[in-house]
Amino acid sequence: MNKNTRIVILGAGYTGMLAAVRLAHRTRRLGTRITLVNANERFAERLRMHQVAAGHKLGDYRIPEILAGTGVEFVRGWATHIDPARRRITVATHAPEPTLLTYDTLVYALGSSTDTSIVPGATEHAFTLNGQHASQEIAARLPDLAAQGGNLTVCGGGLTGIEVATEIAENNPGLNVTLLSRDVPGAMMGEKARAYLHRAMDRLGVATRVGAVVARVQPATVELASGEILPSDLTIWTAGVRVSQLATTSGITTDSRGLIVVDAGLRSVSHPNIYAIGDAAAIRLAWGQIHGTCQSGMPSAQYVADAITRHLRGKNVKPFRYGYWHQPVSIGRKDAVIQFTFADDRPRRIYLKGKWAIWYKEMVSSSPLKLYRYSKHINVSATLSKGGRLTRTPATAQ
Repeated sequence: MNKNTRIVILGAGYTGMLAAVRLAHRTRRLGTRITLVNANERFAERLRMHQVAAGHKLGDYRIPEILAGTGVEFVRGWATHIDPARRRITVATHAPEPTLLTYDTLVYALGSSTDTSIVPGATEHAFTLNGQHASQEIAARLPDLAAQGGNLTVCGGGLTGIEVATEIAENNPGLNVTLLSRDVPGAMMGEKARAYLHRAMDRLGVATRVGAVVARVQPATVELASGEILPSDLTIWTAGVRVSQLATTSGITTDSRGLIVVDAGLRSVSHPNIYAIGDAAAIRLAWGQIHGTCQSGMPSAQYVADAITRHLRGKNVKPFRYGYWHQPVSIGRKDAVIQFTFADDRPRRIYLKGKWAIWYKEMVSSSPLKLYRYSKHINVSATLSKGGRLTRTPATAQ
């Protein structure tokens, strides 16, 4: 065991933060030096950005305060290059010269963002929920638009699109909110949960266009592939996901999207001293590949923190196992629906709605910050399900 092991974690989102805090607790007697790198000092609650966009205020959580007492060093900056051969990372900061960090073990947790490059004009003319500042820009424009009876268009009918459309509609009743979706919103849910969702959206006045394919976004319109032009005073883009290309440009093996290809222990197949977690990892299990969510990202962070600790202690590490548990969706502040699922994310018959779903969703959304506080002192589990028999046979990296 090396008592001077240098561990660097890139990214302080939900997964990177948990990995840092849990590693600090679990390796506190092993003499490790842990460094966490993130571009911003403020911790972004990605699960709640739709609330910010609707005009609600969130708590102001600072990364150094969350890390207080852990011994983890925080570096405010962004990695521009990884040299896997020399185990060195170039980090740009606000200083004139970049910072060079060396590592024995690297945890890559850079996460993902909304991909606005899919459709012409989306980058220039659509807003996203990619962070606190972007969401606040949306909120700043809503009061005037609502007073004028303006039109707001949400492009993308996934869970993020549903949550931001309903949140804004509830908080700004004078606004005409339209949700454009290729598929039926809530298509992944069971029939009863999906029907409840649609009734709630109708009650809030959210107009849904199913089968709508966006061809172009203009400053005041959205053009569909059918040629139809929709008026849109403000357009929010929630469709598509992209990840940092840092791993790819640094010579680490990635898939076609830029996710690091990992083995059953979440280690890079090309550089085993690099772990990838959350949205940054191409994690394939026996039932299929995990899609990036906080629900799956947190267990991957917990697993990697524990795996690194076991390696440092010279112990064996079992393969990563995970199964989905639920699909929680808020429908404004006064309603929600929770679809419980099988490990492979197929819907079960069980679901929650109304006040019980609100309570459940709030518990889930607020739990990460509580988890970080508890993880400074005890080993709290972030894994609701290991997938049962569906994950007992680990899949090979692809």
